[in-house]
Amino acid sequence: MSKQSVLIVDDEPDIRELLDITLSRMGLHTYTAATLGEAQAKVAQHQPSLCLTDMRLPDGNGISLVEYIQSDFPHIPVAMITAHGSVEAAISALKAGAFDFISKPIELDTLRKLVTSALQLEGDTRKADDAVDQDLIGSGETIQYLRRQITKLARSQAPVHIHGESGSGKEVVARLIHNNGPRASGAFVAVNCGAIPPELMESELFGHTKGSFTGASQDKIGLFQAAAGGTLFLDEVADLPLAMQVKLLRAIQEKAIRPVGANEEQATDVRLLSATHKNLAQEVEAGRFRNDLYYRINVIDLSVPSLRERKEDVPELAEALLKRIARDEGNAKPTLEKSAITALCHYDFPGNVRELENMLERALALSDGASITADDLQFSGKAPRSATARVQANEPAADSGASTAADQLDHEAAYGNLEGYLESIEKHIISKALEESRWNRTATAKLLGISFRSLRYRLKKLGLED
Repeated sequence: MSKQSVLIVDDEPDIRELLDITLSRMGLHTYTAATLGEAQAKVAQHQPSLCLTDMRLPDGNGISLVEYIQSDFPHIPVAMITAHGSVEAAISALKAGAFDFISKPIELDTLRKLVTSALQLEGDTRKADDAVDQDLIGSGETIQYLRRQITKLARSQAPVHIHGESGSGKEVVARLIHNNGPRASGAFVAVNCGAIPPELMESELFGHTKGSFTGASQDKIGLFQAAAGGTLFLDEVADLPLAMQVKLLRAIQEKAIRPVGANEEQATDVRLLSATHKNLAQEVEAGRFRNDLYYRINVIDLSVPSLRERKEDVPELAEALLKRIARDEGNAKPTLEKSAITALCHYDFPGNVRELENMLERALALSDGASITADDLQFSGKAPRSATARVQANEPAADSGASTAADQLDHEAAYGNLEGYLESIEKHIISKALEESRWNRTATAKLLGISFRSLRYRLKKLGLED
């Protein structure tokens, strides 16, 4: 197998020589170019494993080279060398499709990490495409476009902001970006910014030293450190207090954090993904979210469609979810009757995929286990769609003694919402355990004495996952 190669593009001979020596010591073959034209010719001739280019070139700029490679050789990752503090240049490069950027003066350890990460990318994206297909169910054009975006963004280190309604699957999308990129072997650390008390926010994100405040009995690593070499997913990022937004911005710009009570900053190596169900642009206009932070985390904007925007996927999605639920509960796969599918297709799902999953879990519990009909489904709102769907489908009404979805809701209203009360207690207990475990789900499951799968089920059921 041929040795991996890197094309170094810079008009300064000293920089080219430094990079050449460093990469050669990593066992890589190198090519060099001093101009944009020379670089384009060598890309076409050698098709290197990676291109490392300066922003400013005598006959053009690095952005033009990024665009050329993205157009004709999209399998080749490009990393941009920018001037120190040149935020605009770095963001422009990432938006154009650069894998990542590194600032001058170049720190060799940072360079080695960047190169190693870039060279882990596979030129053939079919494996990633297949993996994304398995987790994003549906055949409609909307979901197919989302799949293509995820596969493309997984090959980049650019910050991505994922927006969509609650329950639409934003964390699923974030995990797919992580799992199909060069950081897949690292940790994926997810944190709900709205669930952390403001006074604990800095300590949770950046960590603290022993004795830095009352109750700090030992050193504690923060979520940035926990995600080192992997991905940090900031869910509901719009809920960050303004004071914390300033500190997060600095951490992103400097790629370094300072634990509470520490004298020195620590370098960080994370890919940042964020999400919210709110409109961040409107939050900026209202003065609740900093424009400069919005500019940094919203380098790439990715929209996750609501379930009502992809109604054609409901039957396929419902079948897949029901199969997984039945498998997790140790049941044989039940059948979704035509009446149930029709009812689901006529419902708008304000709670999106999460609501569909919860609905199927309840339906499986209410059914005889062999098949699920429209009467087994419970819909939110005043008029359950199952009855409407039966009329539209010209199906016979249920026997007078049978329990319909409307009857079930009336029954619950008559005897009080016991289920809701019990869920509120369960939610409180799990939330407290999550806080004590610093939102580490494996540790939380162990603390509660339940399996990780059971915890995941409860988080989804209680709306604590997204």
